[in-house]
Amino acid sequence: MKKVIMAIMVVLFSITSAIAQEKKTNGKAVIKTTLNCDHCKECETCGLKFKTEMLKIKGVKMYELDDKKMTFTVYYNPKKTNLQTIKEGISKLGYDADEVKATAEGLASLDGCCKI
Repeated sequence: MKKVIMAIMVVLFSITSAIAQEKKTNGKAVIKTTLNCDHCKECETCGLKFKTEMLKIKGVKMYELDDKKMTFTVYYNPKKTNLQTIKEGISKLGYDADEVKATAEGLASLDGCCKI
């Protein structure tokens, strides 16, 4: 009986450890941005840029753009990147990311209606 209880405890400990490690490899951040038009998400230039370039930022797994709240919710692996790197990647696309302002090159690549 003791062996069965010990085996169950080992399995539970293993599961708990695996879950704890999984949480460390998933980061989530909400980043405030500025959108200057009501269609950036669907724009042929800007919308396509979101779809292709956001996931090229190393460590970014997924993102959601809320054009009403003007926020990016970014899901990332903190072992591969950090929040500052993600914000700099967004700024290179031409959008502010919290305190990191859009780069001049990024702004120049936006459609006229999407520029600040």
